[in-house]
Amino acid sequence: MPIVLARVDERLVHGVTVNQWNRALNPKRYMVVDDEISENEMIKSTMRMSKPSGTGMSIINTQTAIANFNAGKYDSHTVFVLVKQPETLLKMLKGGVEIPAVDLGAMFERDQRKPFSSRIALDEKEIADLEEIKKLGVSVYAQYTPEEEKVELDDLLTKGGK
Repeated sequence: MPIVLARVDERLVHGVTVNQWNRALNPKRYMVVDDEISENEMIKSTMRMSKPSGTGMSIINTQTAIANFNAGKYDSHTVFVLVKQPETLLKMLKGGVEIPAVDLGAMFERDQRKPFSSRIALDEKEIADLEEIKKLGVSVYAQYTPEEEKVELDDLLTKGGK
């Protein structure tokens, strides 16, 4: 399985993902899966500049990610997938992509989102998508840095709301 971890983080590529998570996961490739960003060359070039030395970076849309994983394009890689919303990962899973775990990194309070921790706020659709991901047998938890303890989705939802 080429994917070592999938992370939902609105900021996608930033200091925590390219430093702390890089040391913990040692991925060969960072993969940003986002339908809008994949069409924006300026944002893509900025993201590529921030990737750790010795790693590759793909910034692609959801359908391309599904097609590439299913074709075995990344079978020889270790891939750290970054997305902005759980829906993207749910589409990938339903498209046949194997994802071992989903980490909730930073999802900020806005619109209809309710805070569940200092870094995680979710709306009803995001909660439903995460619950569906979990029902597909994928571990879902919040862990901002690798040094922090994992908070399982059920615990986040029942003890959250801070």
